Amino acid sequence: MKDSFLSGFREFREEIRTFVAENLPDDMRERARRGFHATKEDMRRWMEILHKKGWSAPNWPKEYGGTGWSPLKRMVFEIEMANADAPPRNPFGFHLIGPVLCEFGTEQQKARYLPAILDGSEFWCQGFSEPNAGSDLASLKTTATLEGDHYVVNGQKTWTSEAHLADMIFCLVRTNRDGASQGGISMMLIDMKSPGVTVRPIITQDMSHYVNEIFLEDVKVPVENLVGEENQGWRYAKFLLENERTGSAYLPQSKSDLNRLRSLLAELRENGDTLASNPVLDAELARAEVDMAAHEMMVYRIIDGVTGIDSNAAASMIKARGAELQQRIAGLWIEALGPHALPVYEDGEEEYGIRASPGAMSQYLIRRAVSIYGGANEIQYNIIAKRGLHL
Repeated sequence: MKDSFLSGFREFREEIRTFVAENLPDDMRERARRGFHATKEDMRRWMEILHKKGWSAPNWPKEYGGTGWSPLKRMVFEIEMANADAPPRNPFGFHLIGPVLCEFGTEQQKARYLPAILDGSEFWCQGFSEPNAGSDLASLKTTATLEGDHYVVNGQKTWTSEAHLADMIFCLVRTNRDGASQGGISMMLIDMKSPGVTVRPIITQDMSHYVNEIFLEDVKVPVENLVGEENQGWRYAKFLLENERTGSAYLPQSKSDLNRLRSLLAELRENGDTLASNPVLDAELARAEVDMAAHEMMVYRIIDGVTGIDSNAAASMIKARGAELQQRIAGLWIEALGPHALPVYEDGEEEYGIRASPGAMSQYLIRRAVSIYGGANEIQYNIIAKRGLHL
């Protein structure tokens, strides 16, 4: 039984590797390998390729275009995609709002939005954080007032990843100011081309344009774009955030980065010896590999539902641990490369007068944010204490 199980996974890995080798365009692979944020066209092309194979949404129910794979198979797929330097799929459509619509959306919403996410023809972004409502999301101020057959939305969202590429945004808005702060929140789907929507870039410290601020001024949203029930948005947000934090274990990319770092240390030389023979670096790398193996096992146990841990606490555990590991690995890259970590690539797409120019130092800088977005690690520790340890 065990041999048959392992053999099935080996065959599955080989199927993925063969497919990627035959179908991933070289230019897209090279941009992903060099660390550039994927262009919209790269993501669209790759999603279209995966969709034709039936692999674009592994985490969706099969009746909505998913694969029907087990959680373990889905993770194997994501790891192989990272190892192959495939560009990411638009996470806000596939990993976040897609599952929410599968679970809570109306039949009209499912028919309208799910097919366009699956084939890559429509991109999404996430409108949760605000200038004074990040990890304390329940304090959000953006309002939606019902006026006849539509809502009028006013407010501001910030740190909105890929908003400049998005066709649609799913937003948390306040529809009731009375009672508990969580009780007056609703979730809405807003067309980014609506009058009153303004997107402004935020250039991050790695000198890339990935995040944005969004201003919503008297934006009209049809009532049919309300997800689920009015004032129940916190329930859908918790469902979404659990998916986000489980997906934010950063396991596929971190494993790929660690493997590449091990190869790099075997190639780079200092005073005639390879960096792999440096006892300090070797010990740090070995420690990271042991911690990565433990993290990987924890992720597998959690996604397979065999831990008995509260699902929110479990998602917070692997989100916090995954963020710490990703930052440690980025730090090891900097330590190994020394001054060679500073140069950046100069063939990025020019935008807003700058060039997207990732290098090892750029990656190190931007990954300082992984322990903040999706809920800061300090918030995750509180969730673990409350929901996991019942403190």
